[in-house]
Amino acid sequence: MAKRSKPTLIDIAAACDTSIATVSRALSKPGLVQAETVQRVRAVAASMGYVPNRRARALVSGRSNTVGVAVPTLASPVFSAALQEMQKTLSANGYQLLIASHEYDPAAEATALAQLISHGVDALVVIGAARPQSTWALIDSAEVPLVQLWEGRDGFDQVLVDNHGAGILAAQHLLDLGHTRLAVVCGDLGINDRQAARVAGIRAAMEAAGLVLHDNLISEQAPNIVAGRSGCAALLEQVPRPSAIIGAMDMLAMGAILEAQARGIAVPDAMSFVGIDNIDVSAHLSPALTTVDIPATRIGSEAAAMVLRRLLDGTRHCENLRLPIRMVARQSAAPYPMRSDA
Repeated sequence: MAKRSKPTLIDIAAACDTSIATVSRALSKPGLVQAETVQRVRAVAASMGYVPNRRARALVSGRSNTVGVAVPTLASPVFSAALQEMQKTLSANGYQLLIASHEYDPAAEATALAQLISHGVDALVVIGAARPQSTWALIDSAEVPLVQLWEGRDGFDQVLVDNHGAGILAAQHLLDLGHTRLAVVCGDLGINDRQAARVAGIRAAMEAAGLVLHDNLISEQAPNIVAGRSGCAALLEQVPRPSAIIGAMDMLAMGAILEAQARGIAVPDAMSFVGIDNIDVSAHLSPALTTVDIPATRIGSEAAAMVLRRLLDGTRHCENLRLPIRMVARQSAAPYPMRSDA
């Protein structure tokens, strides 16, 4: 049997009764072509089993139509939500997202970024600004657009949220309920600038109220539910016991609640909890988690739009977009004194 030849742009153009240039744009830069034409070209290409030769395209155009993103973890619903929106927007414009995870390890992030750069990505997306100068030098050497998310440094595009303000909101909510013995479960403050900013905000709110957040009331943990339980267990050993615990991310707050409940501590009657992130599941806990909403989905969509402006429109000036945050009061925090302290 003769080997079947691979379909080409010429074949697709003939089947669609349109030009090769139109087919090429529809497949590589769909934003420049009418939606109806894009759908017709894609349908014909799919029926023929057409797969674009990205290496050949990159040699001709100097672009790979890929965007590289390095995230701390793929296990986080926060980053997953952002990545989903980025992929959706980029894919609609002919770009593919290449994802690397570094598990909050600065050396692993540098390796991941080097690999993405070696794949010829057209742009890079990173989380936060806290990384060694050697990693920043690597990013500079790539000479591709960079977008920073959640936190950032000057000189690059940024889609930010006020993490310091989120800490203030979380603490102030509990202070307004009458709590004065606050404790915190958070991520590694030495390498996670989002967590560091949130804890700094909690400190600031407490100091404004004439209170002090002592170091023994801060438990640094890995960013997951099990670690949240461990952090809560450590804080429950403090004397006097805190009346409220803030999880500097919802996953930690959820774990803390589970640990308290496992020990027979009624939430919020005997202890209050507040998180930061407002991940989807937080509204469905029992009790539902009071938290600070961080718009992860919009962070992803705005990041993708920022990348596209750089690549398609040739945007030159650095963009700095700060998205709003808000307090979401649910049932995991109650006024003090609570029944166990009255």
